Amino acid sequence: MTEPNESQNVVVLGGGLAGVGCAHRLGDEGIGVTLVDRNDYHQFQPLLYQVATSQLPAEDIARPHRVIFHDYPTVEVRTARVTDLDVAGLGLTLSGGEKISGSHLVIAAGAQPEYFGVPGAAEHAFPLYSVADAERLRLHVQELVREVSEGQLDQDALDIVVVGGGPTGVEITGALTELMTALAAMERIPKSGRIFLIDRGSTLLGAFSERSHKYAHKRLTEHGAEPRLDTGVAAVHADRVELDDGTTIPTRTVIWGGGESAAPVVQAAAGLNTGRGGRIDVQPDLTVAGHPGVYAIGDAANIPAKHGPTLPQLGSVAQQSGDWAAGNILRERNGQPTKPFHYKDKGIMAMIGRNAAVAEVGKHRHQVDGPLAFAAWLGVHAMLLSGAHSKADAFMSWAWDYFERDHAATVEWSATPHRIAWGDDAADVPHISVHPGRSATKADSS
Repeated sequence: MTEPNESQNVVVLGGGLAGVGCAHRLGDEGIGVTLVDRNDYHQFQPLLYQVATSQLPAEDIARPHRVIFHDYPTVEVRTARVTDLDVAGLGLTLSGGEKISGSHLVIAAGAQPEYFGVPGAAEHAFPLYSVADAERLRLHVQELVREVSEGQLDQDALDIVVVGGGPTGVEITGALTELMTALAAMERIPKSGRIFLIDRGSTLLGAFSERSHKYAHKRLTEHGAEPRLDTGVAAVHADRVELDDGTTIPTRTVIWGGGESAAPVVQAAAGLNTGRGGRIDVQPDLTVAGHPGVYAIGDAANIPAKHGPTLPQLGSVAQQSGDWAAGNILRERNGQPTKPFHYKDKGIMAMIGRNAAVAEVGKHRHQVDGPLAFAAWLGVHAMLLSGAHSKADAFMSWAWDYFERDHAATVEWSATPHRIAWGDDAADVPHISVHPGRSATKADSS
């Protein structure tokens, strides 16, 4: 068997939905790929809030790259930190000094939390952009629950402030209110902690319709959450949050879902034209202007939209852009012109709680909510999972079980939920490193 020519490999930076989607498509065609990521696993970000609230163990949404590409002999996975992007040389520099280059460079380095210069936010808030972030938050809240239940802390130690009224903020708020209600019902804590949801906008789920705004607000408040709209965060401290209306909320837990920007390795790269969020402004075919052979996809890129400035940072955009970039690379190799990215919009949706969700699906944004919206949410995420996980059926079975029973009332906070076995080999497990403290775990490959 002839050894592959590494100089002809496509170098892919990032093993998220975009990077994995690109490597899959190229691997299917027998193209050599070198995929580099700081982690040895792919994380499924839409379910991070469920890890943070003890509904799923972290390992269930962290699928090892080794397992994903087990049947792809032309795809080499490198677990390493990237210190520099060489767009002119179509390559990367790893932390040990090694340089990797190929025929094409695909930048799918993901994102990091954006704190917008709010004092203390980076030091004291808990972001929710990676598996490690979610696990760190879960362990933090679990410890507070233990200390409150043992009388070491007052009940108000369980009050939580969530920053950001988009899908991330709404989903974690809904899950936390259910969790607190369940813990109080089980008499693990004297009463539910208060969950505040802060957003500068006048509505929750700002990208959604007015009907969805009202539904989300109603369901969250019915479950005990306390939205505070038209209000921004002025500063975050270890024991309180200062709001721009002059009020202060005492809290030991601030969850940050207020926005994201490109990974540091992207923002630091020389020669890249970056725009909003520090992301790379790409051409309609996903290439980077002035740099032949370089593509940027997923959360690392500002991708032009047919109607409006750019496409949103969604899992479906990431996966489709990865597949499309691979298709254009194949066209280039065959001497054919590249094609502009055509995004198939499956809609937008958010989970609010058990049997409560909002979805706006189809070309004309047909609106549904409640159990029907949950079914739509499940279907879209099943499609995303199928591109990165061979055991999507395990997730689907779990999801239906979860929503068919009163799961929140039977939460065992101290127990470890059953884990999915991603591979037959004991080595085929994700290695999730959770460092103590509240500092952000960058969701990139640098």
